[in-house]
Amino acid sequence: MTRNKLVRILYLVAALLLGIGVVYGLSRVGMEAKGPVETVLDKASDVVENIETDIILSKRTEKRADRLEWLQAYKADKKKLTGVQKILFGAYDNNAITDFRPIINLEDTLHTTFPVIHIYTAWGSKREAAFPKEKVQSIVRLGSIPSITWEPWLSAFEDAQMPGLRPSGERDKNGLKDITAGLYDDYIRQWATQARQVKSPIILRWAHEMNDPYRYPWGPQNNSPEDFKAAYTHVHRIFNEQNVRNVLWAWSPHPSYGHFNDYYPGDSLVDYVALGTLNYGTVANWSKWWTFDEIFGSHYKDLAVFKKPMILSEFGSLKVGGDRVKWFADALSSLPKKYPLIHMVFFFHYDDDRTTTQQSLDWSFIRDKNIVEMLRREIDTLRER
Repeated sequence: MTRNKLVRILYLVAALLLGIGVVYGLSRVGMEAKGPVETVLDKASDVVENIETDIILSKRTEKRADRLEWLQAYKADKKKLTGVQKILFGAYDNNAITDFRPIINLEDTLHTTFPVIHIYTAWGSKREAAFPKEKVQSIVRLGSIPSITWEPWLSAFEDAQMPGLRPSGERDKNGLKDITAGLYDDYIRQWATQARQVKSPIILRWAHEMNDPYRYPWGPQNNSPEDFKAAYTHVHRIFNEQNVRNVLWAWSPHPSYGHFNDYYPGDSLVDYVALGTLNYGTVANWSKWWTFDEIFGSHYKDLAVFKKPMILSEFGSLKVGGDRVKWFADALSSLPKKYPLIHMVFFFHYDDDRTTTQQSLDWSFIRDKNIVEMLRREIDTLRER
């Protein structure tokens, strides 16, 4: 066994023992407090997460901090983030569950450091639907900016925990009206309160692809555009009432389904226009090999009228049906000259995506040497512009 492996095992054993100690100690003194078990688990999780993050930081901090030193000015003033003159790269990786080593491995492979790390979380009563405090704190401690896609799955709330809701099977129909009516205010307020405590800007992408009638229950098959705008405004208002000043709001329609003006909530409520740009190739009978210009470019002018900086919030291509290296190269080489409003690009590095088709889709590219070499060149080129 190598020394590094031994040190890592000792760290993890220490984290486990310390976590057990926290659970035991807090359970003895906190039984009279409201929700003692949940509080204990939260604190124990914080301990383990922080130790795990410290292990990563102990090996990476100086190098990573040096690389992201320029980002501090933007983190200190969130308004600067909407006017940044360079393209900020980020990534989501489905394997980054307990820590962000998969993201750091991707960075190392690409010879870069991501200013932004993207995560997903859903509404609901389960513990993982609470504000993702541990993950957000880890991202901040790693020196990056958290970006969160926040999905309003209304059927995921337990009746006993949220009295007054309609039966779960009925909540999706006109569900956004219930948000506007205040039925979920306590949940939203808890999120806002915890978001306010983060010492970093947070990019929040709420109810994305709301104009897609096939994918998500908050879409037009269940809600009108007016319902969406009212619910979006309501959630935004609660954050303002809680004095949340560090959140940047990303409005995120699906580029293919149009009706952008109908769903736009207003300039004062939107900091970014965020768009998923995924090429499914020929993986299904409803898809074909689309170029980046066909997926995104054909809608750029319609979205540019809002005069907001843009984020490619899910950027990726499958292998099936064409040349994936060329797809990525053509897309990145078109920035920023052809699409100057794009300020951020988040790689969708998902190696087991079962959300769209019955088969598992692999969007990852870390093991594809040709793509990696090309991305290194394109990222370096964009960094120098």
